[in-house]
Formats: sequence, C-alpha cells, structure tokens
Amino acid sequence: MTTYVALIRGIGPGDPRKSNESLRGVLEELGYDEVRSVISSGNVVFTAPDSSSPDELGTRIEAAWPELRGFKATTIVRSREQLEHLLSQEPFGDVPHGKDSYQLVSFFKRPITDVATPPDGTALRVVGLVDGALCTVSDTTVTGTPDTMGWIERTYSKEVTSRTPLTLARILKKMS
Repeated sequence: MTTYVALIRGIGPGDPRKSNESLRGVLEELGYDEVRSVISSGNVVFTAPDSSSPDELGTRIEAAWPELRGFKATTIVRSREQLEHLLSQEPFGDVPHGKDSYQLVSFFKRPITDVATPPDGTALRVVGLVDGALCTVSDTTVTGTPDTMGWIERTYSKEVTSRTPLTLARILKKMS
C-alpha cells in the first residue's frame, strides 16, 4: 500500500458537505484505507494499492464529489514520496515564510512546463517549478495571497490548488 494525500481545492469549514468528516467519508466509500484529515482546508491522507497512480486516484476522487456530496472540486493527489522529494529540494532556499513573505506551492491538474514571469510592479516572485509544482513568494506588505492566486489562475488554469510549505510539512507528518 502507498500513502497519498488528496489536495482538494476550495474547501472551507462553512459548508457541511465539505467538512473533514464528509470528505473522509467519500474516500472511505471509495474503498481507501487509513483515511485521515489534516487541518480544515481539503487535505485528506489515505492509503491505496501500490498499482494506483496519483493522477488516476485524483480523477476517481474528483468524480465522486458531485455524485456523493453534490459539489465539484479540483482534486490533485500526490504520494508521500512525491511530497518528500519536493520539500527536500528546498525550493525557497533561505527565504523565510512569514508575515511579510508568503510562500505557496501550487499543484496543477494538468502539467505545466514553462514558468511565466509575473507582471512588473507586482510583489510576486516565482521561485521555480519543482516536480511540476509552481513555487512562489509574495511580499504581503504589498499584495495578499488572493492576488497571487488570481495571477496563477489567469496565467495557468483554475485547475490548481495551493498549500504553504508549512501545511505540506504537516501533511507529511500525518502521512508517517
């Protein structure tokens, strides 16, 4: 068995269909094991047979949301090994994650191959593309994360979901 995380876009605590309990229930109904949530923002850890690919799992889980819970949500699945490798690359180097510099790792449903440059005058810097994930840092004294997500969606796709490296570390801890 392999341990995975389903990174689900647009999940917040206000909608009971999107509660941790409800999200876990869908993965359990699909037959996955050791289903656990990590914070209340659409991170569900689970195990599945080694023969499963993350893309196949994501497609299957994403198709279940409207059928079983009545909503649509982009769902991207990554294995523990994929997340460990991404974070081991230290894509942000010595740039701190904090109140004034907000780090994001954005995962895409469809692979992206090139890195766009944010417009001049924005406080967004693209650090790079690591294992298909776009790593960005925002100067939040000038712009907030909604501006960052807006740029990512306009530039690449709305089939994306983002997490901070701190959240990814919490997910990895739960996967162990």
